[in-house]
Amino acid sequence: MKTTINLPDQLIEKAQKELNIKNKTTLIIMGLQELIHQSSINKLRNLRGKIPLDIDLDKLRDRSHE
Repeated sequence: MKTTINLPDQLIEKAQKELNIKNKTTLIIMGLQELIHQSSINKLRNLRGKIPLDIDLDKLRDRSHE
């Protein structure tokens, strides 16, 4: 999809230099992918302790003796 957006030149230049990416489209795609990735991680972290799991870790770790 083609989209026209206004982005601060300094921000784009800094990101390109930091990540060594010359193509602006690639830079924006990578940035969006990273935002989605971080959001997914945060959602998983928020679930910590909220999902009841009936797992016996000692039994799982001792699978070689079955």
